[in-house]
Amino acid sequence: MTSGETAAVVAAVALSVLVVGLLVALNSLVRTLAALRETTEELRANVLPVVIEARQAVAQANNELVRVDGLMGTAENISTTLDSLSTLAYLVFSNPVVKVLALSAGTARAARRMRKLRS
Repeated sequence: MTSGETAAVVAAVALSVLVVGLLVALNSLVRTLAALRETTEELRANVLPVVIEARQAVAQANNELVRVDGLMGTAENISTTLDSLSTLAYLVFSNPVVKVLALSAGTARAARRMRKLRS
């Protein structure tokens, strides 16, 4: 065997080892991708119902917020009406009540003076 033939054999062996190494790496990569594909499918199967439930919960919460907003508006209107009503009642009743109290106080004072004069 000549040195050229020896070099060719060494190169062929090295190339064969390199090809086998690449085949092992490629096989490992294919198994990893298959596992990744399987995990992705499991994740999709498990997460999709959760996402659907989350969307339904958000929609329900949004509907409840709209309802509560309406209730708050109604409560605000009632509060404004009651405030106006109390102001109106104060204006209507304050003057006559003050006059009645003044009249009763004056009548009581006059009655005391008359009793004092009689005695």
